[in-house]
Amino acid sequence: MSTRPSEERLPISEVQETPATVLTFDGGAPVSIIRAIPAEVPVGITYGDIPFAVMMATPSELEDFAVGFSLTEGVIQKAEDIRGIRVEREEQGLRLAIDLTPERLRTHLARRRALSGRTGCGLCGIGDLDALPQARSPVGEPPRLSLAAIRHALGMLEREQSLNARTHAVHAAVWADLEGTIRCVREDVGRHNALDKLIGALCRQGASPSAGFMIVTSRCSFELVEKVAAFGARTLVSISAPTSLALERARLLDITLVGIARHDSITVFHGVERIHRQDVLV
Repeated sequence: MSTRPSEERLPISEVQETPATVLTFDGGAPVSIIRAIPAEVPVGITYGDIPFAVMMATPSELEDFAVGFSLTEGVIQKAEDIRGIRVEREEQGLRLAIDLTPERLRTHLARRRALSGRTGCGLCGIGDLDALPQARSPVGEPPRLSLAAIRHALGMLEREQSLNARTHAVHAAVWADLEGTIRCVREDVGRHNALDKLIGALCRQGASPSAGFMIVTSRCSFELVEKVAAFGARTLVSISAPTSLALERARLLDITLVGIARHDSITVFHGVERIHRQDVLV
């Protein structure tokens, strides 16, 4: 797979600096500051020069995004289905031109559907209820995890979010190994984008879905469970609680679902028998 930016001005910075004023409620004097805010740009995704979707995204790790988005949308089945990726500057944003293998392009064109950007709700733009994502159940037995491993990963989480540390305005998706060591992090203004970027990075690295678990810092919704299942992972840890449909899909796909993850406790919504208490203290 070849990847290359095709414009001299690429890549666009993922952070912009802007003047701002801090006002306090206790009557203190206003303070002028320079604040870092995350860049958000329209990214048009095309396959074979045919538009597929426009996503509002942070303009970083776009090659990972191309692979992860393509996989979780069902356009590809493996990273090798993509022959090349080009990131191009356009007047109103960026274009992510994805070159599929001939066989995969034919399959994609046969099932193509129109989408609009999905940073907000995750499902805007689908044509009807039959177009709802339906990931296949992952194969194999879900891994067992210790509380210590989950706690260790959560303890590392904040320090691994470099973009959020600067902006306080982006989501993160994280891959940790079964001992709880964080191995890969991706951040984006869109929670779905962050997870797609993470999945794309793992696919490009050849990571085994059974070798770890995922953490998301955002709301745990139906689409995030679907994306985790599309990659083949079996455990999802979320900082928030799941929605009802997310829990329903996690049960159907038999994905261990952990929510309300805090420094002192977690809530297991499905798969509690796979979480053991060995070596809790870390």
